[in-house]
Amino acid sequence: MRYIPNTVTDCQEMLGAIGVGSIDDLFADIPATLRLQRDLNLPAPHSEMEVVKTLRALSAMNASVEEYVSFLGAGAYNHFIPAVVKHLIARGEFLTAYTPYQPEISQGTLQAIFEFQTLICQLTGMDVANASMYDGASALAEAVLMGQRVNNRSHVLISRAVHPDYRQVVQTYTQQLDISLQEVGITAQGKTNIEAIQAAISDQTSSVVVQYPNFFGVIEELSVLADAAHQHGAIVIVTVPEPVSLGLLAAPGQFGVDIVIGEAQAFGNNLSYGGPYVGFFGIKNDPKGKILRKMPGRLAGETTDADGNRGFVLTLSTREQHIKREKATSNICTNEALCALACTIHLCLLGKQGLKELALQNFQKAEYAKQAIRALPGYELLFQGPTFNEFAVKTPFAVDVINQKLLEHKIIGGVNLRQFYPDFGETMLFCVTEQHAKAEIDALVNVLHTIERESEVL
Repeated sequence: MRYIPNTVTDCQEMLGAIGVGSIDDLFADIPATLRLQRDLNLPAPHSEMEVVKTLRALSAMNASVEEYVSFLGAGAYNHFIPAVVKHLIARGEFLTAYTPYQPEISQGTLQAIFEFQTLICQLTGMDVANASMYDGASALAEAVLMGQRVNNRSHVLISRAVHPDYRQVVQTYTQQLDISLQEVGITAQGKTNIEAIQAAISDQTSSVVVQYPNFFGVIEELSVLADAAHQHGAIVIVTVPEPVSLGLLAAPGQFGVDIVIGEAQAFGNNLSYGGPYVGFFGIKNDPKGKILRKMPGRLAGETTDADGNRGFVLTLSTREQHIKREKATSNICTNEALCALACTIHLCLLGKQGLKELALQNFQKAEYAKQAIRALPGYELLFQGPTFNEFAVKTPFAVDVINQKLLEHKIIGGVNLRQFYPDFGETMLFCVTEQHAKAEIDALVNVLHTIERESEVL
């Protein structure tokens, strides 16, 4: 009974307590035609040793970044994680802690959250940050909903250069609400078309959404976008899926944007097949705090107790589990505390200079790879604008063919952009981080060149 908590006797006692003779009687309201009339088709049980061997064999079928050189990015970034990060978050008091429903006895967790909020404000140039969101995509959707709460408008302009998955999540959140989404096109430089925004924006526009750097790694002109939006009273929302870029780029808050959200996976968190990740959410606050009270999620604040000692609390909480119920700003019911802690530790280890050096390495290595690939016959950059970490390339062959050839050399190639942008043709998005050695980048270029030579022979 190691893995079955309730014995047959336990079950009979519980059924008897509620006046039901059997499990079948318990589900009598479900029509017989909808019930499974046979046992589940499951294999025979295995010992723990056999299960471990099976799981390891399945795991070995995956191509991991420990065995392959990966040039994937698009919202999930392979950065180095110092050993101390995993060591600290594995401590029992952190690893087993859940969201602080009783803040007064969760001082350590609350302080960790408070420090995370502080670092996010410093990183983004915003006034207030919350205790984290589920991930960057849902954080963007929450920001769009917050924008509507602030100005009571229903029209949203969202750049086509925002991550396609993020845009899809926003669509899912808003499709049953009185919110209309309008996508804005991209210029030849790979930036959001400001003229298109100026033509589409009106006094009914709730928010304008852009990504920084955008999905193609191109650096957006936030000051111009912010000016265009603010002329009509619209809120500017900036999403930052790759926050390492902020080690080199000016913080979004310096351009007068209203909400900055993003994904903090790049700091201290593994790729992990897409999760769990940790979204961040920062705002520019107004003097009366009206905007602050419309921010979703949790907010840890610093205070003093009756004896004047420093302490931490959950403050300005408008969550549905507390007093607001259906009037809550969001149905987000927890925060990614452990992932946020990993982010906090990593940022503290880096410091300002370390973050700048990390960003510089990412930029320089990506530029080296970009120039080497564009020099190959048949390859050209999709956009000419300045980029960070990622860049889009037009290819002379089908991207799927190229990526299959790269896999034969234990190289995971770039993202096939055709799945998101069919009008681009055969294009792929490469990502280069500090994890890539020069020899690995050269190997990528050599394989691409080999494909070119093989095609000439054929």
